[in-house]
Amino acid sequence: MQKQLLFVINPISGDIDKSETEQLLKDFCAVNQFGFSLYQTTGEDDKIKLEAQISQLRPNAVIAVGGDGTVNLAGTSLIGKEIALGIVPLGSGNGLSKDLKIPQDFDAALEVIAEFYIHAIDTLELNGHPSLHLSDAGFNALIVKRFSEGETRGLAGYAFHVLREYVNYQPKYYEVITDREEFKGKAFMVTVANANMFGSNATINPTGKVDDGEFEVCILEEFPKAEGVAILYDLYTAGIHTSLRSRILHCTRATIFNMEGELTQIDGEPVELGKTIEVTIKPQSLRILLPRDAFD
Repeated sequence: MQKQLLFVINPISGDIDKSETEQLLKDFCAVNQFGFSLYQTTGEDDKIKLEAQISQLRPNAVIAVGGDGTVNLAGTSLIGKEIALGIVPLGSGNGLSKDLKIPQDFDAALEVIAEFYIHAIDTLELNGHPSLHLSDAGFNALIVKRFSEGETRGLAGYAFHVLREYVNYQPKYYEVITDREEFKGKAFMVTVANANMFGSNATINPTGKVDDGEFEVCILEEFPKAEGVAILYDLYTAGIHTSLRSRILHCTRATIFNMEGELTQIDGEPVELGKTIEVTIKPQSLRILLPRDAFD
């Protein structure tokens, strides 16, 4: 029986012109004998509308064509379902797709879809909000908010906000209680990680795995401003876990007390989570189309 694909396209992600994308996807489906359906995001009730279309069409896979926001929209609609998620990365960061070794080239990413190899990964919930990738409180969440409010997309826009905010940013006090260990103190940021790297290619959780039934709370503790370059080097060389300023707590549940109500984000989108954040895991709850060597 012919497999049915539902493509979810964000027309503005990554400042990339997608005027020809729909036709390229139709051609791909024709060549590979897939059924083709399309949902184009508008920013208005996309979650409700997409889930209604999924329920009506019952596709074999939903393919997110865009950035991390599009991936989160599609992926969180499929948690606990037999329908698989596919990713064609066309955003500014594409963090989850990089962690899953999905090619960043358009045609190569489609080849992964064509092969239709499915592997299940874990998902998280923060106060009931689903998360597929990385969520945090603190400095990075502030940058995500500034980035979402600005007009400049891509890594250049992200870097601009980092440089502007870093000098005056003050670490905040947090308490983290997990099923195995605790942390109390000031931190530059506290990241709940189901994977490894941000879309900016900074690796906050070098040893994390998306399918091992546990997650990590990665704490970048307070540090002198003069150490910023060294911290940045460790993040971009996947060595932050060796830093004296880094603590990584492995767990299956956690409570984060965001005492000062610092900004929070989930998978690259600002979200108000409040001062108490409960984190739980759903092991292998999302089926996803991946390269066969993704976990070699």
